Amino acid sequence: MTEHPTVAAFGRTDGRLTVGGVPADRLAERAGSTPYFAYDRALLTDRIRLLRATLPDEIQLSYAVKANPMPAVVQHLSGLVDSFDVASAAEMHVALDTPTSAQRISFAGPGKTDAELRQAVAAGVTIEMESETEAERVAAIGELLGIRPRVAVRVNPDFAVKGSGMRMSGGPQQFGVDAERVPALLKQLGDTDLEFLGFHVFAGSQNLRAESLCEAQRLTVDLVLRLADEAPAPVRYLNLGGGFGIPYLERDQPLDLPAVGANLAELMSERVRPRLPEARVVVELGRYIVGECGVYVTRVVDRKQSRGKTFLVVDGGLHHQLAASGNFGQVIRRNYPLAVATHFGEEPTETVTVVGSLCTPLDLLGDSVNLPRADVGDLIVLFQAGAYGLTASPSAFLSHPPAAEILV
Repeated sequence: MTEHPTVAAFGRTDGRLTVGGVPADRLAERAGSTPYFAYDRALLTDRIRLLRATLPDEIQLSYAVKANPMPAVVQHLSGLVDSFDVASAAEMHVALDTPTSAQRISFAGPGKTDAELRQAVAAGVTIEMESETEAERVAAIGELLGIRPRVAVRVNPDFAVKGSGMRMSGGPQQFGVDAERVPALLKQLGDTDLEFLGFHVFAGSQNLRAESLCEAQRLTVDLVLRLADEAPAPVRYLNLGGGFGIPYLERDQPLDLPAVGANLAELMSERVRPRLPEARVVVELGRYIVGECGVYVTRVVDRKQSRGKTFLVVDGGLHHQLAASGNFGQVIRRNYPLAVATHFGEEPTETVTVVGSLCTPLDLLGDSVNLPRADVGDLIVLFQAGAYGLTASPSAFLSHPPAAEILV
């Protein structure tokens, strides 16, 4: 049986999946119930070590907290990454509770409320402004509070990136200021009491094609160098975005990270450093850091036959793990890697469909998958569950209990 590479990263003891060296059934007792998410701190550390070894030394790592805002995960990463990017005041407070300096926290996202902006200005985090109106509001709040806000401009570039699972640039977007409008905004900022730091460009997410990411980085650097000529102050911050993908499906090939690292090294030495010598250059990653480090474990509560098809009904579902159900961006639903945690590593003996506990046919976690026999009480594990799991799912749907989260 060919194992998904991420599945192979987790251990096995006496036929049971282990996370951080602890068997899945014991973790269920520790969590107090199923379903639960478990994140392996050693795998998190290894992922940062891989990035440090492969990307240029001058590239700093920013963790996108939205991928997994569990406080214990953010605390662990605070000692490993250089900065955090947040997308709400609640995420900002989680980041501020770590040893990370407020000056190493950036706040992006459309639709920031005045209350959120006031908190961000008071905290001293960098506000990545998404519109001209937001810039005016930030300036007014800074004047009211008597604090000079730290700001960067998020740019909606005039190009799109091929191969991204979710495009966030090119054409009309709610994200960022259109590139052609940025020069006028920069002129406006020069007449405003704001501390301008630089630019943020995020072109797309979940990209497994190194050549597409490299092209996006080259185009981003070209764009920023043009805009830097219009900036009211030297550029001290440049967020190149991220978009590094992880393989969810059998057909997916892992990202060629060395190719991305080589491209960044060339860009830094030949284009960025000669023109922007003061800039702190950041790659912002979320899914790529945490996605493969987590699992979702749920218990079989019923096994049933229906017209020749075997169903395993579990106590979890899309209300905790929307992405695995295919309802978080998949056009054609395909299975995430999954296994029987209590018979881990055994050869498959049957074809079953794993469904959740919700009253909707959308609650599908594994369609016609080959697994060892699982009975009521056995544990099913879904991999690639470290990012966009619990907080990206409709946890209040049908009022089932929330899943526990543990860092092991």
